[in-house]
Amino acid sequence: MRQEIIRVKNASKSFRGHEVLKKVSLTCESGHIYGIIGYNGSGKTVLFKSICGLYRLDEGEIWIGNKKMKRDLDMLTEAGIIIEEPSFLRNYSGFKNLDFLYRIRNRKDKEHLYEIMRKVGLDPLSKKRVCNYSLGMRQRLAIAQAIMEDQPILILDEPMNGLDKRGVLEMRRFFEELRNQGKTILMASHNKEDIDVLCDWVYEMDAGVLTMLR
Repeated sequence: MRQEIIRVKNASKSFRGHEVLKKVSLTCESGHIYGIIGYNGSGKTVLFKSICGLYRLDEGEIWIGNKKMKRDLDMLTEAGIIIEEPSFLRNYSGFKNLDFLYRIRNRKDKEHLYEIMRKVGLDPLSKKRVCNYSLGMRQRLAIAQAIMEDQPILILDEPMNGLDKRGVLEMRRFFEELRNQGKTILMASHNKEDIDVLCDWVYEMDAGVLTMLR
């Protein structure tokens, strides 16, 4: 049975008098991928940051399940998140980066992290430092970081950024697998093809207004 996981109701947000979100409403259920297309500056990232609790709305509501953001929750914790370029320990390997974050949360399972890295197309035994990673490799590591704790929600802003054609196809298949596991996935991209091919529901964000396309 599908459940309502994220509900955004009439969300508005302004910065220095400039309205970035204009009464945005959106509902996301489990087992679906929701996609938002739009140019840089259209409001996609501000919406995602608001859902994650990084911004407080001026008006409107955001619910995660039966909990209201900024009343019952300060931050969205049960989610894997990619918003803008993640920060890594650049002088350490990809595995060391994941292992460090995993241990902060009192988790120790190297085999699990090995499996996660292989799923996103990275070699967990490589000693290559992240500072020497290509943009595509850093993006794969960001995806690994987002999924390593097996959270029910994924919030992904430009998850295909820097990936070559093969990498895009691999990640599309991987996200489809996660959807079939019942995850709720909300992603944004300026690449309409990625969104059209992968997403069950497609929206467009333009100047802070969210419109359903299909």
